[in-house]
Amino acid sequence: MSRWSQSLAGDATIRRILVVKWSAMGDVVIATAAIEDLARCFPAAELTLSTLPPWARLFEADPRIARTLALDTRGPRAMTARLEWVRAVRSGGFDLAVDLQSSDHTAGLLAVAQACGARIRHRVGFHRRLPYDIAPAPPPPPVHAHAYARAALAAAGVPGVATRPVLHVPAARREAVAAMRREVGLADGEYAVLFPGSQAAGHLKRWGTDRYAALARRLVAAGRVARVALIGGPDEREACAAIAESAGNAVVDLCGRTQLLDVVALAESARFAVGNDTGTAHLASAAGRPMVVVCGPTDPRRVRPLGETVRTVQADLPCINCYRKTCAHHACMRLVTPDDVLEALDLG
Repeated sequence: MSRWSQSLAGDATIRRILVVKWSAMGDVVIATAAIEDLARCFPAAELTLSTLPPWARLFEADPRIARTLALDTRGPRAMTARLEWVRAVRSGGFDLAVDLQSSDHTAGLLAVAQACGARIRHRVGFHRRLPYDIAPAPPPPPVHAHAYARAALAAAGVPGVATRPVLHVPAARREAVAAMRREVGLADGEYAVLFPGSQAAGHLKRWGTDRYAALARRLVAAGRVARVALIGGPDEREACAAIAESAGNAVVDLCGRTQLLDVVALAESARFAVGNDTGTAHLASAAGRPMVVVCGPTDPRRVRPLGETVRTVQADLPCINCYRKTCAHHACMRLVTPDDVLEALDLG
């Protein structure tokens, strides 16, 4: 065992654990698999999660999380938030810190907290540098966020068990989703869920309204499902409306009607889901249902939602995985057809 590894599993002196994962939403969802591994390894410990305020909503009904430290340490009041974070960590009495962000920003905050008297005995990160004392050897690229997290936890002797995100949906939201499904006629196992959008800044990750509309029509005409539900946020209303108008009455536009964890409850009863590389797809992966994610400018080896039932499709072009924000031809998405998606669903 190297000086960067320790076997902490079974250590009864670890009573308070700090987990840091600020953003983005999809990455926070992925991190819930590592949180599940920690909760199973240290069932008597109290877990505090440090994240950005918008994502604290994902953990409101989570029995694993005793406290959420939701501070925007990079926002307009960044300095005030950072000072508050350092004070909270210094007074938290943490025995173990697991940094699932492992950015220079978070490493600096942890180092300041230690210098101010936090005295966290074990500090797990992705990189072998201060302030961490437990970290893995760098895995070969390209590296998925979960691979980094699992390697870091393995260096601490924490077994990797969870194979997909683990999110806890409040009972009230499950009831609200059930009522909505009854209202629009989405019967168990007889509908598909599509996530056709993405945030505006990532518009190149969108497969396109025409192709999603064609897929929806094909799914219903072939009897694969009776109905198709469209899910999205504020940046995706226009795309969902265009698909619903083009695809016919079997398509239900639920864009803007769902909260974050509603996506999990809705996906759990779906026959399957199809989406772009977007945070919504990561939420849906917690349901464990078959899902196909269309990738183009982003590398599926790095961005694929977790889960054994998740597959990705991507065109075979030399320019894929470019991560560009602008493109004159967008061929990586145009060349993926509804047939490609249907074939991937048949493999599920």
